[in-house]
Amino acid sequence: MTVHEQRDDAPDATAARKSGLSMPETRPDAIKQGWLQNRRKKVFEEIERNRRGDYRVPTWVLAVLLVAVLAGWLLLIFLNG
Repeated sequence: MTVHEQRDDAPDATAARKSGLSMPETRPDAIKQGWLQNRRKKVFEEIERNRRGDYRVPTWVLAVLLVAVLAGWLLLIFLNG
């Protein structure tokens, strides 16, 4: 038997599909759709947390605040020194 011949006892794709077993979607549009749904879900969950008051300050905001404080401190030192 060659690699390309199908055996009678081997499961075929239609039987797997009928039984509910299928390969995960690997098409680019399906992958992008899944990514978009996951992103949308994360955004909605974050909005719900913020409405409940369970919000956190994003890291980028803290980084900008740190840079502003350090820049102000350095300006204070060099302009008064």
